Amino acid sequence: MSAATTLGCWSDASARGRRLTRAIVQRVRSATVDVAEERVAEIKSGVVVLVGVGANDRPEDGERLAAKIAGLRIFEKEGKMQKSLADVGGIVLAVPQFTLYGDARHGRRPDFTAAAPPELGKRLFDAFCGALRGNGIEVRQGRFGATMLVRLEADGPVTLALSTDGWRESELGSS
Repeated sequence: MSAATTLGCWSDASARGRRLTRAIVQRVRSATVDVAEERVAEIKSGVVVLVGVGANDRPEDGERLAAKIAGLRIFEKEGKMQKSLADVGGIVLAVPQFTLYGDARHGRRPDFTAAAPPELGKRLFDAFCGALRGNGIEVRQGRFGATMLVRLEADGPVTLALSTDGWRESELGSS
């Protein structure tokens, strides 16, 4: 793992044709998403997942990442993180976040060209949410393409930066 990945500053691998579905997972006591003064999603205990998909990503990339998130043991039992979302009846608030593909290595304005174009991004985001549901997880969604106000009450805080970067092809599905 590179130092950039370790620090949570992903490098742009899309030029090499790699797929890097990205997610920031934050354990929360509660969270909401508003769009133009309208509440579009709300959860109590669970996780907020900021999801970024790249131009080279495929639905199976998001499916594998969804399975990983569904099985993460990040909820406490007896002072240790031993329980998954399903174990605690937690809900996912999934928020589309193309800015996870912001490349700020050059200049002061991030470059988002490695992010999936809007139509593909929406399809892949919806597929990711569907894959979570397929893993038995209740999902609420932010609104794709909208300017959202996301509020959350962090629990722990527990925050994980996940990426399919470095996963074997067999873990992602065949090319």
